[in-house]
Amino acid sequence: MAAHPVAANLVMLAFIIGGLLFLNNMKQEVFPDFVTDSISINVVYTGADPEEIERSIILVIEDAISGIEGVDEISSSAKEGLGSVIVDALSDADINLLAQDIQKEIDRITTFPEEAEEPKVRVMASKRKTISLVLYGTTEERVLHELAENFRDQLLQAENITQVGLDGIRPLEISIEISQDALQSYHISLTEVAQRIRSASFDLPGGSVKTDAGEILIRMQERKETGQQFANMPLITTAAGSTILLKDIATISDGYEETDYSASYNGYPAIMLQVYRVGNQTPTGIVDTVKQQIELSKASLPKGIGIDIRYDASKSYTERVDLLLRNSALGLLLVFITLALFLELRLAFWVMMGIPIAFLGSFLFLPAFGVSLNMISLFAFIIALGIVVDDAIIIGENVYHYRQEGYPALTAAIKGAQEMAVPVTFSILTNIATFMPLFFMPGVMGKIFFVIPCVVILVFLLSLIESLFILPHHLAHLSHNQRTGLQLWLYEKQQGFSHAFRHWVKYRYGGFLDITLKHRYLTVVTAFALLIATLSFALSGRMGMSMFPKIESDFAQATLSLPFGTPVEKTQVIVDHLVRSAHASIEQREGGEQLIRGIFSETGKGGSHKAIIRSYLAPPEVRDKIMGTAEFTEIWREKSGEIAGVESLIFESDSGGPGAGSAITIELTHRDITVLEQASIQLTDALRAYPMAKDIANGMSLGKQQLDFTLLPEGKSLGLTALSVASQVRNAFLGAEVLRQQRGRNEIKVMVRLPESERVSMQDMYDFLVWTDKGIAIPLREVVQVKRGHAFTEIKRRNGQRNVQVKANVTPRSQSVEIINALKATTLPALVQQYSGLKYSFQGQQADMADSVGSLKLSFVFAVLAIYAMLAIPFKSYVLPLIVIVSIPFGIIGAIFGHLIMGFNLSILSMLGIVALSGIVVNDSLVLISQAVHLEKETDLTPKEIIKAAGIQRFRPIILTTLTTFFGLAPMILETSRQARMLIPMAVSIGFGILFATLITLVLIPSLYLVIDDCKGYWKRVKE
Repeated sequence: MAAHPVAANLVMLAFIIGGLLFLNNMKQEVFPDFVTDSISINVVYTGADPEEIERSIILVIEDAISGIEGVDEISSSAKEGLGSVIVDALSDADINLLAQDIQKEIDRITTFPEEAEEPKVRVMASKRKTISLVLYGTTEERVLHELAENFRDQLLQAENITQVGLDGIRPLEISIEISQDALQSYHISLTEVAQRIRSASFDLPGGSVKTDAGEILIRMQERKETGQQFANMPLITTAAGSTILLKDIATISDGYEETDYSASYNGYPAIMLQVYRVGNQTPTGIVDTVKQQIELSKASLPKGIGIDIRYDASKSYTERVDLLLRNSALGLLLVFITLALFLELRLAFWVMMGIPIAFLGSFLFLPAFGVSLNMISLFAFIIALGIVVDDAIIIGENVYHYRQEGYPALTAAIKGAQEMAVPVTFSILTNIATFMPLFFMPGVMGKIFFVIPCVVILVFLLSLIESLFILPHHLAHLSHNQRTGLQLWLYEKQQGFSHAFRHWVKYRYGGFLDITLKHRYLTVVTAFALLIATLSFALSGRMGMSMFPKIESDFAQATLSLPFGTPVEKTQVIVDHLVRSAHASIEQREGGEQLIRGIFSETGKGGSHKAIIRSYLAPPEVRDKIMGTAEFTEIWREKSGEIAGVESLIFESDSGGPGAGSAITIELTHRDITVLEQASIQLTDALRAYPMAKDIANGMSLGKQQLDFTLLPEGKSLGLTALSVASQVRNAFLGAEVLRQQRGRNEIKVMVRLPESERVSMQDMYDFLVWTDKGIAIPLREVVQVKRGHAFTEIKRRNGQRNVQVKANVTPRSQSVEIINALKATTLPALVQQYSGLKYSFQGQQADMADSVGSLKLSFVFAVLAIYAMLAIPFKSYVLPLIVIVSIPFGIIGAIFGHLIMGFNLSILSMLGIVALSGIVVNDSLVLISQAVHLEKETDLTPKEIIKAAGIQRFRPIILTTLTTFFGLAPMILETSRQARMLIPMAVSIGFGILFATLITLVLIPSLYLVIDDCKGYWKRVKE
């Protein structure tokens, strides 16, 4: 298109204008949306202990679904009242189809207990929380709930909000309590009361009647909605004909379930409202709408009720977008300055223009691949920023070379583009090949970083089109108008630098190259010795290795666990102590009163023995002046001190962020749970020997006391059965579920049971009256034998075997590898030898890291093979591609030294950067060797003269591509914002890796070229 300006300009305008139009309609989010490869199956069986749930629910489900095609792994958990099964699907399985198959198998099961609720099967998808609000104040629970519901309705009626959830609310319940005295007085059992209420409260359509006046619907409408309606319901008709209402013998309360759960904010009852992003809704749009609604509702809120924003994703999104755009603009400026320094100013401008053209053009196609504007996709553009201009640099520099040789502009443009078309095309293909492994990463990591290769590969392809068809046209039509003023001064300065640079390359670099080529074997040995030493240092574990860099949250969190069955009152006492400790942590720090913005606690979540306390802190700019989240968390830990009776107390400064969770998770597997308990205690003791290990939990907890009943012969003689006794005890102490129905957006249950005063002691249980079929009431103690024991807290299973997980945090987290290696060498083998049949595996971060690294290793090998094949085609040689590929491992040296210089540990993101780096470092070697091949065909020079001439001629484009890549990433590498911390290691790997690999390319590759030539000559002499 060099000679056809209309076609070239139309393509360019299509990319620019079309990209801008599509950009405005792209979905915006903080992180990319994705559906996990997991399916959850939950069955509620209220009142059942973990062993009963394992036996009657978990084992049945596992047996039903284990043979379904597409199932990779099955993990199960049996807790009091709940059985959960998580099915991990194979990577190539259709998750929705698998969920349907699982649902069909679950529906075929007929052996679930009658009291168990319907199994719930769902694909586990990530919900995108955009903003969290806390509503709190000095008022009753019901009033606060009603205010929260009203505000939720207000939000849902507003434009741009679709999904709002409420946290911190107990389930609704209408409780009907009848004493045993009342039951005896009217000679009726709780079971019969429940049946009468159920039969008197329902709606049932009865069809229709077709009359002359039209069709009339028939409906029985006796549904009761409120506690008052149930209270006025007739229950018993006496022999005298009088009617006994339910309220005459029962206490009815229309409120909430009897649970130990409560939530508070700054000491006041609280409810959290979570607003989620759906579809194309934007974080900023949702938050702006919510803030408007808050302002509208503040005037109508009762006195003493407050509402605060405790999480705002739009702020994170805006900060990250600003950060990435700022780094992109700065990187683009550095790229332009670098190009302008080495090339003509106008030529540098058109070479640099390839970046926005390719970037904007990509917005035409990215929505078709499901890519949105988010932190990861914007980071992908930064990665591409310095790389994408490489092909334009190579072509532009070659055109510039022919212009300096005296060729006319059009001829130079055509000749320069044609000459470099093949190496540029194959360099783009090698870049694409090395980003391909990111497509095949497993798990959540793969779903998050899937967008990086999508963006980068598309930008590469568009950049290739721009370099081959649009750029030559612009370079061919650069005007030759006489320069004057500032333009002339800049041109003279640039030309002066250009001539000086060419002189330095020819004589300084050329002279140094003569030395290294003369001592080529020493050069090669030295380079490989440095490679081996660097890799040995990295693999020794001294650098540390983690899943993600540690990124502090805007809140610090303490997770408390006491012995199972601990009264909620005792748990609340410790929660209050932790809240006081949090406030005490800032007392001695100047400006500390500005640090804590609020403390939200949830007591009884997951049981009366558990609690979560979350201290919300000031924004980062305030924390930077006072103390960071990590420092606050450590001081909070110290101020809390040792608390007697606590099973585990875990403090976290990065809860919920990437890489959050325990640094070490070791799963022990054995059929005997007693063996698991003993082995986990020994492993926990071993972990405590390491000073770096903190927040250690053995995964075992002695469960609640349990009374096991056995029916005595006396009971059987009265006609009682185990089922009838168990049902009556369950109805009395847990409650008989009459019905459940919808009230607004909430489900409400109607329960019949004994009053709380008659079910608070062991004696109440022994004195409980059991009714026989003949209407005789017998104390429970006379018809059953009672045996004391303990129920398990939780039973976990993986692939059909029981397991327990021992967890620990490590400070610094990167040193967890050191502890793991020590455990592998001593403690774990000793446990396996001590307990026959015991097995162990690493889960959590270690499992995710192993999967990711294993996937990268395999796909990296295929990428290198693909690069070799693509190089062998243009070179028409099996040997020359090997010289080019040798540069790949030397890029790793730069990546490792870059991490040491910048103070980062290695992480999975570092590995991703190294994989991506491989294709980039190949480009420089490809340009050098392709020039040598060209000179070999066109001249009669010796191999040494050829490689020296190739090195001198290609020195400038190699240096240019390296500097533009590094400077494009430099703003991100030097970024200090915590928003960028997760992405910096990948930029460090690519930026520093390309710098070092370029030095290797300019020195080692020429020496290897001559070594290969020496080998060819030696082989030829041997054959002769």
